[in-house]
Amino acid sequence: MPTPPEDRELSPYTGWTRAHWEEAADRLLLAVRPYASPRGGRIDLPGPRPSWSGARSDGLEGFARTFLLAALRVAGAHGEDPHGHLDRYAAGLAAGTAAPGTAAHRAGHDPDAWPLIADTRQAIVESASIALALRLTRPWLWDRLTDSTRHRVADWLRPALAPSPVDNNWWLFGLTVAGFLQDAGDGTDRAAATVDRSLARIEEWYLGAGWYSDGDNRAFDHYNSWALHLYPVLHAHLAGDRALLDRYGPRLRAHLADHARLFDATGAPVPYGRSLIYRFAAAAAPWLGTLTGHTPLTPGATRRLASGSLRYFLDRGATDARGLLTLGWHGPHAPLVQPYSGPASPYWAAKGFLGLLLPADHPAWTDPEEPLPAERADSVRPLGPTGLLVQTTAADGLVRLHNHGSNHVAAGGEDGDDPGYARFAYATRTGPTAPPDPADNHFALLGPDGTATHRGPAEPLAGGPDRAVSAHTPLPGVRVVSTTLAHGRAELRVHLVLDAPEGTPVRQTGWATAGGPGAPVSQLHPVHGYSPEVTDLATGPTLQGPAPTRTPAVHGTTGGPVALFAALVSLTGEPGPAPAATLAEVRVADGTVLHVRWRDGTFSRVAATGEPPS
Repeated sequence: MPTPPEDRELSPYTGWTRAHWEEAADRLLLAVRPYASPRGGRIDLPGPRPSWSGARSDGLEGFARTFLLAALRVAGAHGEDPHGHLDRYAAGLAAGTAAPGTAAHRAGHDPDAWPLIADTRQAIVESASIALALRLTRPWLWDRLTDSTRHRVADWLRPALAPSPVDNNWWLFGLTVAGFLQDAGDGTDRAAATVDRSLARIEEWYLGAGWYSDGDNRAFDHYNSWALHLYPVLHAHLAGDRALLDRYGPRLRAHLADHARLFDATGAPVPYGRSLIYRFAAAAAPWLGTLTGHTPLTPGATRRLASGSLRYFLDRGATDARGLLTLGWHGPHAPLVQPYSGPASPYWAAKGFLGLLLPADHPAWTDPEEPLPAERADSVRPLGPTGLLVQTTAADGLVRLHNHGSNHVAAGGEDGDDPGYARFAYATRTGPTAPPDPADNHFALLGPDGTATHRGPAEPLAGGPDRAVSAHTPLPGVRVVSTTLAHGRAELRVHLVLDAPEGTPVRQTGWATAGGPGAPVSQLHPVHGYSPEVTDLATGPTLQGPAPTRTPAVHGTTGGPVALFAALVSLTGEPGPAPAATLAEVRVADGTVLHVRWRDGTFSRVAATGEPPS
């Protein structure tokens, strides 16, 4: 397929127009066609391994997630479908539901059959993509199916109306199925009850200022944008439910004020949390804000963010030589892949194409692109109640996210820290490292054999406009109070170790980088409590690419029941940056209070005990 020409007048940052989005969608859809089952009921993509749900479920996932992409492409074109995408998915709906269930699978005589929701709970996830695709394309697909196919599809979807078996964003899959069934006039009373029950459950996780936790465990991640805001607001919009939209729309607006700050000038979102193989799905919520009018972003800024994100990934190997999305960030990266993910899982990125629902003459497509927040000015901003602190620098457009409050069910468990939730910091151009390599951006007590303690769940404490503070318990009876103070490109990382045995070794690591042309520069300078030497730890490839990385580290030992450690840290894309030691002068007073004079002459004060700044 020919690539549309760039338009640097309309899109000075990315060069991309709506035509590029349509071409990218078509290219992704055409690439999966060779892997469709004989009658199109499944799309069985090749991959290194199946998901924990098995190959049959993975084939359903391939159908469902690419169907959503096809629906956004065709609905955005008001039914025009020159590549015949919907005809193929209509045939697949008929074939997949003709004889669904595990018996057909075991017999092996129907390669198109879908697993039943009752047999494979992953099918609940995929039911939402199928239902949303049907809702978006109803005049061109659902209304033209045979009565028997419509009945079979509705019968297959209906079990998704039951209470969610997973207590997190999964509640919204039933809501999405219910919204479609309501539109189709099928089981409206039960569907309405599902909507009410689902919204009531996620209400318990709304913490204010536009942020949900994905469950009861303070898991803050991209599921806020591509699930917890997406499904309720999009349902309200499609249903024309003004009351729901008035409730959930302002939450989306508040979230986008933070979410937009997580995008680098390169277009990359900060890689934190899980399911990062969904990549440019992170652009779904900004598009949704523009679609519904609940956004703080201008139309040009929305397109700059979304086009920047899509182009960032497609330009860096997100698709392989066959045109298939890979299990990784740029290219394949096995440590990034959760056990629930299979070869077709990356196609949840289809949500990032939500902007195609905006008409071609909408200002989001016709206004000139405008810069991202990270390109406008240096900033440090706490993200609502999360304990996260975002730090951006306009000179290089780089984004860093300091974590003093996000956890996950795996954090502190038998498998140790989850790299997507337990690091003290994440950034758009590096890391995180993965086991068995040393953890980047980590403070640890070291055992006799050098084994580093895990962080475990972080307890957020009172921060401030330029800092985030938390506490954790790396060992029984030992408490560490940690503060990150950010200014410009500089970070002052402070740790107060309480009640560790005297002489306990500690280690602070910085940012993992691969070096070479264009790579960011990682700096670490000991300020207090550490030995003066900075060592480089060998760390392997990260999601940024296959090159091995090096991670700076400083070491020290506790000198009593109250031990203070502080270091200046920097990650920058600026060429030839000044040493980290020049970024600030730090003086320790009263044992646990630090007075900071930044290079620009401004002053800060840090109480290592975690008390709020005065």
